[in-house]
Amino acid sequence: MLVRRIGFKPGGGASQGIGRPSVYHAVVVIFLEFFAWGLLTTPMLTVLHKTFPQHTFLMNGLIQGVKGFLSFMSAPLIGALSDVWGRKYFLLITVFFTCVPIPLMKISPWWYFAMISVSGIFAVTFSVIFAYVADITQEHERSTAYGLVSATFAASLVTSPAIGAHLSNLYGDNLVVLVATVVAVVDICFILLAVPESLPEKMRPPSWGALISWEQADPFASLRKVGKDSTILLTCITVFLSYLPEAGQYSSFFLYLRQVSSFQYFSLSDVACWSRDWLAWLAGWAWLAGHMTG
Repeated sequence: MLVRRIGFKPGGGASQGIGRPSVYHAVVVIFLEFFAWGLLTTPMLTVLHKTFPQHTFLMNGLIQGVKGFLSFMSAPLIGALSDVWGRKYFLLITVFFTCVPIPLMKISPWWYFAMISVSGIFAVTFSVIFAYVADITQEHERSTAYGLVSATFAASLVTSPAIGAHLSNLYGDNLVVLVATVVAVVDICFILLAVPESLPEKMRPPSWGALISWEQADPFASLRKVGKDSTILLTCITVFLSYLPEAGQYSSFFLYLRQVSSFQYFSLSDVACWSRDWLAWLAGWAWLAGHMTG
């Protein structure tokens, strides 16, 4: 009922795709992308330890750190370019380059981890998705729509590690990598064939060659603007401090369980399943809060 109620803004045009732009499209894109990566949780731990047996945690931190830094540097530029060329084009680019490393896990582990780091340049799907949702929702519906997208993201990462661990235990890591690759390809095809453009023509510059100012592409310009508004500054600090330990936990939690605590495949699955109820409860309250305040 929620997704049906959130429709398309009056005056916006629709492009090639299935139906008119809706939150359905954003939810499917996010779910498939992070479901594919969640499947690789257990195989990636094995490959990471085999590739860097003496510096597993260090290399894990460096890979994720470089990826995050590149995402921070490139996000404003990609956002500005999506205002000119449209959201669909950059959804395709961000999902494609984010998922490119997946099949490399079994082809070449070194290239796999190198590509994960470099893919941070385009690993900003969330930014484009939120812009897509903003294009197609009214202001009073936006917080609810953002809550739905965030809940879908949580659901994909809660369920997929357990499924990946179970498949790896039964059929081996090669099948898990294959399934994750197929899911990623389905996501790319969905964007290419089913997702309509959300940015109305009247909101775009007259030509694709419109210039992007350095201020729009400068990631530090936003930080300078944040300090001018105390409310936004406090909100940003709260979000930063909230995500800082979460990012560290997410990047090393399963690695710690596997390499230090000697958890096996089914133990990791149990942990993921145990976390599912807690995260679902948290996502549900966040969704409700967004609906009440929207």
